[in-house]
Amino acid sequence: MHNPHMTTGRLEQIHAWLRNSPGMNSYTLAPASEDASFRRYFRIDAGAGTRILMDAPPGKEDCRPFLDINRRLAAAGVNVPAIHASDVDLGFILMDDFGSALYLDRLTEENADSLYTDAIDALTRMQRATDIRGLPWYDERLLLAEMRLFREWLVEKHLRISLNRDEETLLNRTFEALIANALEQPRTFVHRDYHSRNLMLTPCGNPGMLDYQDAVYGPISYDLVSLLKDCYIRWPGERIRAWVSDYCRKIEPAVDVEEERFPRWFDLMGAQRHLKASGIFARLWHRDGKAGFLRDIPRTLSYIVDLRDQYPELAGLADFIDARVLPALATPPGR
Repeated sequence: MHNPHMTTGRLEQIHAWLRNSPGMNSYTLAPASEDASFRRYFRIDAGAGTRILMDAPPGKEDCRPFLDINRRLAAAGVNVPAIHASDVDLGFILMDDFGSALYLDRLTEENADSLYTDAIDALTRMQRATDIRGLPWYDERLLLAEMRLFREWLVEKHLRISLNRDEETLLNRTFEALIANALEQPRTFVHRDYHSRNLMLTPCGNPGMLDYQDAVYGPISYDLVSLLKDCYIRWPGERIRAWVSDYCRKIEPAVDVEEERFPRWFDLMGAQRHLKASGIFARLWHRDGKAGFLRDIPRTLSYIVDLRDQYPELAGLADFIDARVLPALATPPGR
């Protein structure tokens, strides 16, 4: 796998570190996956089963949050990979291999209820039992910074749309409404990337959980909407509503989710997340040269358009996306 960020020197560092790790007298190393960051993952086979090496280049990535959240989630009884060795100065972590069966690749009409039930059970366990002390708050500043990615990277940079004053006002007013919705919810541990590309189908303790290093203390509906209104796979509204009800039933004893208010929290939280994600997908192309996520933007934004008639505070944004953003995505700039 060609990687523009990988240097020969870095590969030599990896081999030197692995040779000094227990049980690594001889091994093979193969790329396992990349994600939307500078982190890379390698599958290491030393003969007695495989392990995963995370390479988080210092200066680009800090692997301490991953180790910290890994400890918190393991203590909460959540299925995260066991850590076998780590060096935070070099940016290496050697951990269990959950295999390569992503939820995204294995979900079908037939198994979705079963797999999402497992994921909802794991989510409620994570929310109930994870130590939240010292986590960053998902506050107004962070929520707003995320939504600004939509305007900066998707609308202005990628689509070259110049906003007029009315559109600026519309976006600012919508951002305020979405922030207010997020901040009025009960707060809990938030994984922040709890979706089908970060959940692994595992033989026991399904799902195996990954990519939790950006965890925060924030709105209770955030991870559920990441899971059920996924940027990479889409389910019919009635199935999503059934899964939301299942979640509310399971979390209720621990948190007062007020089931009549929860769908609104969930839908508007989704709008915040989908604005953020579509901006990140554009940034991954323009800043990092990763084009693969661009095709996920129309699906991501369609969730917002679908809410137009249900929530007056989203009608203007939905119209803007429908009239200006989606058509521009269909005919990229320069065509």
